[in-house]
Amino acid sequence: MEAAAGAEIANDLSPFLRTYKDGRVERLVSNNFVPASEAPGANGIATRDVVIDPATGVSARLFLSVAAAATGKKHPIIVYNHGGGFCTGSAFSKLFHRYASSLSARAGALVVSVDYRLAPEHPIPAAFDDGWAALRWVTTFADPWLAFHGDHTRTFLAGESAGAVIAHNVLARAATPEGDDIDIEGMVLLHPFFWSHQRLPLEIDDGQKEGPKPLFVPEKLDNFFSFLLGSTEDHPCAYPPVEVVASLPCRRALVAVAARDLARHRGRRYAERLQRHGKLCREVTFLESEGEDHAFHLYRTTRPSAVALMDSVVKFIDGGERTPPLPNKKPVVERGLLHDPAMNLSVGAYDKVCWDNLVANGSSAGNNQIRITPRPMVRNALVVRPGKSASSVLSFGGLVKNGPMKIF
Repeated sequence: MEAAAGAEIANDLSPFLRTYKDGRVERLVSNNFVPASEAPGANGIATRDVVIDPATGVSARLFLSVAAAATGKKHPIIVYNHGGGFCTGSAFSKLFHRYASSLSARAGALVVSVDYRLAPEHPIPAAFDDGWAALRWVTTFADPWLAFHGDHTRTFLAGESAGAVIAHNVLARAATPEGDDIDIEGMVLLHPFFWSHQRLPLEIDDGQKEGPKPLFVPEKLDNFFSFLLGSTEDHPCAYPPVEVVASLPCRRALVAVAARDLARHRGRRYAERLQRHGKLCREVTFLESEGEDHAFHLYRTTRPSAVALMDSVVKFIDGGERTPPLPNKKPVVERGLLHDPAMNLSVGAYDKVCWDNLVANGSSAGNNQIRITPRPMVRNALVVRPGKSASSVLSFGGLVKNGPMKIF
């Protein structure tokens, strides 16, 4: 709804919305809606809309690969929650339709994109309740696409930005007695929009740096979450405590952040907590896109970093079909990348290098630096010692990540 000229603003929550003292809400992000079509599009994806709960109006758009369906096999189910700060966006908008369609085509998955109710008309926890209703609906397999093509043993909860927070809260609810009958293979959180009023040290450091500022700054996020939650107090739904993260009932998780995004520090901490304390999650994959900001992959879909992120998500989803449990969490090498399931941070595998038993016992530092532990922990591997370049063939143990490295 657009406000009349001269209307007095009550809350300016750019870039999402403004509220006015007369009660009106002006959304600053427009939706270009795309109709569903069971006739497959150019990428071979058929879509249709379903009503999940007539009482609340919660609905979803289903995405199904016609080629995948023709195989007669069961395919992964991805329950996807769009972003938009809990107050903008729609599963039916061009932006999120395009992403869900691409995800379905690339992963060969049946994607259920949830159109949840938006704040402030429907305050939090309405979005979490709607996400939960969608997951419960999926588990009934009442829809023919789900019944004939969905593999209930490979159900994933996913989302980006605010949608990632919704996915987390839905999974946390599945850890309660309400979710005793729900089986979740994995969780995919892209640029999770976790926040609290208490600053992390690295967030303070970010504010003091010169150069381009991130899309979001702390003061704006403080105001935004205070408005959403109706309180200046921190809330566990916005920044979950360790005990909630530890209880999440999924077998695998992928957490991706962008290197210029202010929220990356909390995303990284979330992944670390899940890896360290998770009782049921046996594998945590952490990804960081260098040089990118929040939700870049939605707007710059052909950029190499966006393609790489989609590749990682597809590989993660596909891994649920063939990857056995990894009780000892040994690293594996695939497609030239070393993956350490202890934090699943990656570096390129160099020529003629055999990787074995990397242990992530170092600590990450800013500016793509890696702190190396003094005790060698790798056999037959590329080894890097302080002061040496990454092409040196030595032995090391430490925490590694995507992107250029500086060893010190």
